[in-house]
Amino acid sequence: MSAPANEWWTPWREIDGADVLHVDLAPHPEREAFAFSLLDEEEKARWRRFVVERAKRQFSLCRGALRIQLSRRLDCSNRALSFDYLEHGKPVARVKGRRVPLGFNVSHSGRHGLMAFSHRDGLGVDVEERLPRRDLDGIGGRVYGPNERQALAAATGAQKVHLFYRLWSLKEALIKALGTGFSLNPSRFEVPGPVLEGARSSDFRFPHSPEHPWRLHDLGEPRFAAALAWRLRSR
Repeated sequence: MSAPANEWWTPWREIDGADVLHVDLAPHPEREAFAFSLLDEEEKARWRRFVVERAKRQFSLCRGALRIQLSRRLDCSNRALSFDYLEHGKPVARVKGRRVPLGFNVSHSGRHGLMAFSHRDGLGVDVEERLPRRDLDGIGGRVYGPNERQALAAATGAQKVHLFYRLWSLKEALIKALGTGFSLNPSRFEVPGPVLEGARSSDFRFPHSPEHPWRLHDLGEPRFAAALAWRLRSR
């Protein structure tokens, strides 16, 4: 099967040595078929377990784009590339069975995906389409800390929607960078004060592990909320 005439991802941001690419997840049968052809048997089995067609499309287009990007960056064939998973499900790449030193992370929401690549250890990216019909205060009461809940309660209308998803993408990026999944309750930590007040980036430390510094960056734009987090070298 030949590749589609155009790629479905584009360079989007470069931040402190990390490359972030946007992935177009709009329905496109030719791209979806080509992306599916790149998957290994385990990934194809995972694809078949998705019941909703949108989830199948998101998975195949993101994983296919990821495979192409990793093959190019690692100078290897797609066949030589494989994945395994850390304790809480964060994927790592291997080439011919050997783990590679390139960090990556992927997120998708609706018709948008993001892929981040860096030689730093500990990288997390998140993207969230803003859906105004959700119970924002109710959900926020379970996943946000006191200062975050207070800020959300004070917001109204479109501002509340924007703030809810901004906070969620920032916290999700940190959780993904840490690699613990939701074994860490997101209400146990808050985004840094400057970021809560509108700053685009700030250093951060998890309360349960203050000796390890992180960097958090708000990538949000009109189409979606998004964030990138990465581990800093301890001084």
